[in-house]
Amino acid sequence: MFFADAAIAGQKSVVNEYWAIDALTLQIPDSSTTTTTGISDYINKNFTTEKAKVRAIFFWIAANIDYDAENMFAINFYEKLEDKISKPLKSRKGICENYAALFTDICGKCGIKCYTVEGYTRQNGFSDYIPHAWSCANIDSTWFVFDPTWGSGYLDKGKYVKKINNDYFKALPSDMIASHMPFDYLWQFLNYPVSNQEFYEERTQLDRSKPFYNFRDSLLVYEKQSDIERLTASADRVEKNGVKNSLIFDRLQHLKMEIENYKQNRVVTLYNGAGVDYNNAIQSFNKFIDYRNKQFTPTKTDTQIQDLLDIPWKSLHDASDKLGQINEADAGNNAMLVKQLYGLLDDLSKRVKEQRDWLITYFSKGKSGRKSMFYDSRFTLFGIPVK
Repeated sequence: MFFADAAIAGQKSVVNEYWAIDALTLQIPDSSTTTTTGISDYINKNFTTEKAKVRAIFFWIAANIDYDAENMFAINFYEKLEDKISKPLKSRKGICENYAALFTDICGKCGIKCYTVEGYTRQNGFSDYIPHAWSCANIDSTWFVFDPTWGSGYLDKGKYVKKINNDYFKALPSDMIASHMPFDYLWQFLNYPVSNQEFYEERTQLDRSKPFYNFRDSLLVYEKQSDIERLTASADRVEKNGVKNSLIFDRLQHLKMEIENYKQNRVVTLYNGAGVDYNNAIQSFNKFIDYRNKQFTPTKTDTQIQDLLDIPWKSLHDASDKLGQINEADAGNNAMLVKQLYGLLDDLSKRVKEQRDWLITYFSKGKSGRKSMFYDSRFTLFGIPVK
């Protein structure tokens, strides 16, 4: 029996065209293999082309990291990336997410555009019930698929057998889709993506009768998107491609949870930021009031006096701008707090505006006229307590 993290037994015997690259890769000093930076430095120093570099990366991982069969079910896609990378370098063991994380990280440090792909697989006609992770990389302007886990060996009766399998090195997306199905069809790198239903039915051949999907343009969009935009678009693609099994369902639910958490965290961040701006406005406004009550002594220029009032005015605008970015539907339990803060901003804005209008009149008068304005009973002022 073979699992999602193990390559299929019974591999073909082929001539290794990469023997020279592989041999040089094996010469990397052990002292350089404790970090991906050390490994990438060696590869960048000894290889110049993307083709040679990606081979060295794939081969080093496949040759030096053993599959951790005892923990094959302990897949945690949401583990910290640095832990996924450091664990296999220390123990020289790992599961699919460790292999993929290593490959993607070293590729990045070698100047190769690479992504980790998560999904599920099919072996011997059956779809697996545990998820899998692999990688994709752009080599000389062409996207290829790499599975360093399956490429490192296979399971035989629960025992890991190390054997390099080049079928999973630099594979064409159109070939790899027969056994590797990403949760998000963006990572199929196909103009006519395969649905989950078709994957189950082993109908993964090119079908031009489907709507054309420009995955290259979609990748360009992806690279420019914010985190929330990526999450939202991915959830839409995952759902659109059919929720065929529990693995896809779990991924979709996690994406939706991440989206919701992002929205709530954003609401809290914007609300707290607006609160800080509001308190800053109160403090700076109080300074102006205190200075006005002292009849603008010690003496400042008109510009300096105006600046004292412009500071709270700007803080109020900053606070209002932050609250304006909060979507009412996303506010949830914070909706009442947002409404209350809007009210406080409105009250303070009115008081600041009154002073701005007063200051315009003050600046328009001569010395005696200005002095008389401080004795007008309508303008006996007090500060505002900080909330």
